[in-house]
Amino acid sequence: MMAVEQQSVMQRMFARKTIAQVQRESANSELKRSLGKWNLLLLGVGCIIGAGIFVRTGSAAALHAGPAVMLSFVVAGIVCAFAGLCYAELSSTLPVSGSAYTYSYTTLGEFVAWIMGALLLLEYGLAASVVAVGWGGYVVSLLADFGLVIPPQFTGPTGQAVMRDGAPLIVDGVAVTAIFNLPAFFICMALSLLLVVGVSESAKVNNVIVAIKVSVLAAFILVGGYIVLSNLPELVATNWTPFIPENTGDGEFGFDGIMRAASIVFFAYIGFEAVSTAGQEAKDPKRDMPFGIIGSLVVCTVIYMLVAAIMTLLVPYETLNVPDPVAVVVDSFGAQWSWLAKTIKVGAIIGLTSVVLVLMYAQTRIFYTMARDGLLPKIFSRVHPRFHTPYINTLLVGTITAVAAGFFDINVLGDMTSVGTLAAFAIVCLSVIYLRRAAPELPRGFSVPLYPLTPILGILSCLYLIESLPKHVLMMFVYFLVGAIFIYFVYGMRNSNLQHDQLADDAPDMGEFPGPVVD
Repeated sequence: MMAVEQQSVMQRMFARKTIAQVQRESANSELKRSLGKWNLLLLGVGCIIGAGIFVRTGSAAALHAGPAVMLSFVVAGIVCAFAGLCYAELSSTLPVSGSAYTYSYTTLGEFVAWIMGALLLLEYGLAASVVAVGWGGYVVSLLADFGLVIPPQFTGPTGQAVMRDGAPLIVDGVAVTAIFNLPAFFICMALSLLLVVGVSESAKVNNVIVAIKVSVLAAFILVGGYIVLSNLPELVATNWTPFIPENTGDGEFGFDGIMRAASIVFFAYIGFEAVSTAGQEAKDPKRDMPFGIIGSLVVCTVIYMLVAAIMTLLVPYETLNVPDPVAVVVDSFGAQWSWLAKTIKVGAIIGLTSVVLVLMYAQTRIFYTMARDGLLPKIFSRVHPRFHTPYINTLLVGTITAVAAGFFDINVLGDMTSVGTLAAFAIVCLSVIYLRRAAPELPRGFSVPLYPLTPILGILSCLYLIESLPKHVLMMFVYFLVGAIFIYFVYGMRNSNLQHDQLADDAPDMGEFPGPVVD
């Protein structure tokens, strides 16, 4: 009897949606194949460049890799390439709207989909908190340029020393301890209210934001590069000697530090999945998808390496452990470039605002989908009668991200985002292997090259970077997963629509939001 019950539980855990069910839920219109390889490449560059390079690069260099953070970008880009190719095959094989949660539900079953939903909370929800902390850092720096100073106690995570130029801020002989990060908390709550009212950005607005982000980095590279080339021998001798600092502990410089930093700057590549979700609109997926994914990763890696080189040449890498490393570096350009420093900070703030907005939007829609599937309480899918947005869900997401951004350290938040994203990417690679074996007859617009080597390398490389994260972060991740699994067995499995064959077909129209031009 017990064996039968256990088998029944296992069958319920790994129950899968059919492709027809997902298609019916998605109710997508027919998409026109209009995107060429250059369209996909530019889409990828626009989605990738953003918060990671503006926020996380500094701490990766200051705490782990030094100038060799440039090599960490190469490692992270290669890992993303493996996962990106697997995303591309899934998006061209499963004719569904493209979240990894939906892919998992259709291939590996409900329990894995639930785990994926929990991981996406880290990838989108906590990522929004990380970017909000970076946003706050740039706002504090810009306001200071105009003589407006926010009390330092309200610009950092609770209980930690406020940092300036890589060292604790000392006032009247005492290190200043932060109480609360007010700017980061504020932007999360403000944008959650905006999302409740409803946001309908046009493609033109998104293109302008992408143009601002790219222009800011281009200006940084051109001016910073000019200053570097004018003083290259002295700067190399001062800030790049040695290029790879000697290892001082587990994950602190040396080869270990480069790998540890790779798990941090991995955050800078979040968003490249948007290229894979365009597979149904590519003119020639077999040719254009790998070009778009690999090409955008190569272009962004080169840009990131240039930015990292300029940052670590112009200022000592030890001073970059701040939420706004680019601001620290542009302030070192000199008084004659003060106008450019202000311009770059404004551009960064505009770009980061858009990133926080879209990440929070994505998280609310994942919760909305899970609630419609019965895996979360129906209140998460309740839509406002006037604004047609999941308002309770949105306010909850806003509160979670605001509290995380206001009270917690950016490095802990960033590490949790990275581990969640890496685990999600590993599941996507595993889904490709499973689907090749379980449904080899499915037509595939794009097939992963060098199968099964590519998805296997994707899984192994993701697991390797996860293993390089600090033990306390991994323990927090384990506790998070245990809590998520507990909620699934207590609530999700008992209320799942799939278990009761009650898949919802009557989702209210909540309007459109453009693709994730986020990071």
